[in-house]
Amino acid sequence: MSAEAAALRLGTTVASTAAQVWLGGKRRAQERHLTIEELARVRVPGVKFSRTVRRQFEQIADAVFDRLEPFLEHEFRGLEESGRQAVIDAVCDTFAAADLSDGALLAADAQPAELIRRITGTVRAPVGLGEAEGNLYERLFTECVEYYVRIVRGLPVFEERAAAELLVRTSTLGGEVARILERLPDRTLFAPDGTDQDTAFRRRYLELVSESLDEVELFRRASDRAAAQVRLSVAYVSLRATGDDTAWRRTTRALPRLRADMSDWEEAPGGDASGMRVEAALRGSARILLRGEAGSGKTTLLRWLAVMAARGAFTGELAEWNGLTPVLVKLREYSGRTPPAPEAMLDGVAAPLTGVMPRGWVERQLGSGRALLLIDGVDELLDRERRAVRDWLRRLLSAYPGVRVVVTSRPAAAGADWLRREDFTALHLDRMTPPDLAAFVRQWHQAVRELGEELPCPVEELPQYEQSLLASLKDRAHLQSLAGTPLLAAMVCAMHLNRGRHLPRDRMELYRGALHTLVRDRDADRNVPSAMDSPLSLGDKLILLRDLAWRLSDNNRSEITLEQAAVHVGAKLRAMRHLDPLDGEQVLRQLRDRSGLLRSPAQGRLDFVHRTFQEYLAAEEAAEEDRMGNLVGRAHLYLWRETVIMAAGHANARQREELLGGILDRAESEPRNARTLRLVAAACQETLPEVPEKLAARLDAAVAALLPARRETDPAALAAVGPSLLRWLPRSGAGLTEKAAAYTVRTVALIGGEDALEVLEGYTGDDRDRVVDALIDAWGYFDAAVYADRVLSRLRLDGHTVTLTHSAQWHVVTGLASVTDLSITYPFTRFGAVGDMPSLVSLQLHQLRGEVDLRVLRRLRGLKYLVLHGDMTLHHLDVFTELERLRLLYLGFQSVTETADLAFLVDCPHLTHLMVMADKISLPANLSAATSLPDLDLTLFSVDIAAWLSSPDFTPPKVKQLNLYDCVLPDDPDALDFPGVEVTVF
Repeated sequence: MSAEAAALRLGTTVASTAAQVWLGGKRRAQERHLTIEELARVRVPGVKFSRTVRRQFEQIADAVFDRLEPFLEHEFRGLEESGRQAVIDAVCDTFAAADLSDGALLAADAQPAELIRRITGTVRAPVGLGEAEGNLYERLFTECVEYYVRIVRGLPVFEERAAAELLVRTSTLGGEVARILERLPDRTLFAPDGTDQDTAFRRRYLELVSESLDEVELFRRASDRAAAQVRLSVAYVSLRATGDDTAWRRTTRALPRLRADMSDWEEAPGGDASGMRVEAALRGSARILLRGEAGSGKTTLLRWLAVMAARGAFTGELAEWNGLTPVLVKLREYSGRTPPAPEAMLDGVAAPLTGVMPRGWVERQLGSGRALLLIDGVDELLDRERRAVRDWLRRLLSAYPGVRVVVTSRPAAAGADWLRREDFTALHLDRMTPPDLAAFVRQWHQAVRELGEELPCPVEELPQYEQSLLASLKDRAHLQSLAGTPLLAAMVCAMHLNRGRHLPRDRMELYRGALHTLVRDRDADRNVPSAMDSPLSLGDKLILLRDLAWRLSDNNRSEITLEQAAVHVGAKLRAMRHLDPLDGEQVLRQLRDRSGLLRSPAQGRLDFVHRTFQEYLAAEEAAEEDRMGNLVGRAHLYLWRETVIMAAGHANARQREELLGGILDRAESEPRNARTLRLVAAACQETLPEVPEKLAARLDAAVAALLPARRETDPAALAAVGPSLLRWLPRSGAGLTEKAAAYTVRTVALIGGEDALEVLEGYTGDDRDRVVDALIDAWGYFDAAVYADRVLSRLRLDGHTVTLTHSAQWHVVTGLASVTDLSITYPFTRFGAVGDMPSLVSLQLHQLRGEVDLRVLRRLRGLKYLVLHGDMTLHHLDVFTELERLRLLYLGFQSVTETADLAFLVDCPHLTHLMVMADKISLPANLSAATSLPDLDLTLFSVDIAAWLSSPDFTPPKVKQLNLYDCVLPDDPDALDFPGVEVTVF
């Protein structure tokens, strides 16, 4: 289903439902499924008037279509056809089943959020939707209800019916009052004025929360034009969280690395070992301390929880949270004063309503166990205030033990055990994985659509901006590594948008922007008290951070004790005479807590949150203090490589000559380190604003000495030089040995980008086996369709194994007619589609999933080699008897079931090699059928041979060769002495 067809169907559904209200009020059962044309014909007298009404509602349907079509065009890209259809069917089915009459609308006070809550509570949720489909269903249904309510409220008849409804309510007022008085509860301690207004106030409060918190500010500092508010419910991206513990959390340090394969950008089925989705993690406990570094998305998550609770719109893991009343407390608003009592907790979010709030309402919500208390920003208070917050929270939970609580903080301000006595579970928000980052970029561009004319580009060009940025992230490992948190990812998105799809190739500018964002801009924008209290300017903070970074690097360390760091900071402060005397320990603690650059990876220790920031700041300090000679002496050391490269960017003209000249001098005089030093000198070109004239020729000669690639380790080392290396690389394999040409292709693939793709096109005329194999392997580093069109389609692929590492390649490979040998290494569920490649001679599926109907193999009559391995259930194994050319068969099961019956092998004399593997010890049914083939080389993994030997169907094997890996063997070794069979045990 196309986005256009889906939007048209939804627009027609919304308009038809509105037409039913306008034409007839409460819907008749037989009219629920009539089209607008049929409804107008039934309910409107006269052909002309009927046609007029029909045209009016068709215009309404078109208006809804115009709103939904761009949204669906974006969202459908990540869904299969069946998933798209299921989502649209689910939305339309829910509309058909829901009570959307004028009576229902009036009962909800014509408020979309209240109507959604009522529908959610009465209509069964759709079943069979995956996580992505469920999220899209939820957002689409919410949008359609919003349009529906606004349409109906604008219909001329609605005000008339609303007035009639008020008259009806007035005429029955006496009886209603009597019934209300009968139900009026006795006044209690928690309800001194009764509870008759609680429901009405809660409804209005939830409506306000839903509206006021459903907004997020796009990154301001990249451009003032991008400072407008957009809807949080559109921009929100689910993050990952892992459990914290009292042993102190040590996260993997983010180091610059070679370019990732495109398979890294696909979400692993069934989740990822690096952490679960935060929604699933939150479900596991009623009390959560959520910790995360600066910009990791803590505040955004709490706002999203509040909005979803207010709308009753949770799905999946948090569906049981529907019905909770969210209470968001921003602690920074209480700096310098006592944390709020219950009756004051709504002041920050719902101040306009607190004057009419029923007395004791918040206390009743807390006491009922149906409140969701969201406490944001422990780290945004001063040290002395944090202890008071913990005592306040302890007393609050003693009084209201049933309340659900989520508290956020940066790790430095609250350890994992900070609320352990109160039975809190500590979670940590992790850095975004590549699939998370891709989802963030997509959602960011979807959200930014709402800026409309405020955008620096036409709205219709946003898909091109999105794809351009994703391509840059996939090509540039440093950029991907930097954009690991929502804050910095948003900075990159905004910079890319406002620069017309161009990010600086010089990563120095990216790092500079990130540093300023973390150290000053974000806290200043939010008026964080613990940051505003500091007497240090941005320049002062950077001086201290630079000095600390250099001291760590100078000692070849990435961590330091807090005590030592405080001594260094104190010494530097004493040299900064423009400042009043400051305590080094206090300043260090503030830098750790608020700069966003420092953290405590273990108790009493300190490091930089990202290795890049330490290297960047150390390089700037080296330039500031003129330490070029020091860097020259360490340029051959791997730990100093990035610092030297960035120092070249920070240095002035004289320093650049000293640095590069010194490195090249060492390369000429130290044969042992010559290659490493030349590589570093070449890589410095990435950050140099200009190459000193005196050194240009020497630098060119140094690069020329590195080429061509000759060893297996050369491609990775040369690719680290960056895109500037491409200008020196040969444009074809002519004049290169086969090995050198293959390594050059590998080097170009690791560099990546459009320029690299142009270079690889020049190698498509080289039909040497190693070169063709290298070009095939390079596919994983580029857009699947583009690379297939520009490179693979120009190669003879028969006889070469084409390996697919991610699903985007599958949609392309079926169009490459010359493919004969195919290997798929990612989780594969579309076995039926392999029949579209009848020319296959070899097929290897290493992660096959689900129910597998083998009859499709009848279309692969030339198949000689087949590998099937994974969590699969095979059906119709007798098909193998029909594949007379099949020689090698490998069957690998995660668990051997009754479907792994080998009886079919009796009729497979054409097989020469058979391998049967299980992930755990088991015994396939009718194993003797396999051992009865006299010309077979049989290999068994994890098979219970002892049980087979004693089984009723055992017959002595007749195979030529029997290889046993990790099998259960009989106690008597002589039991494996089969006449004429060579048995090998591994």
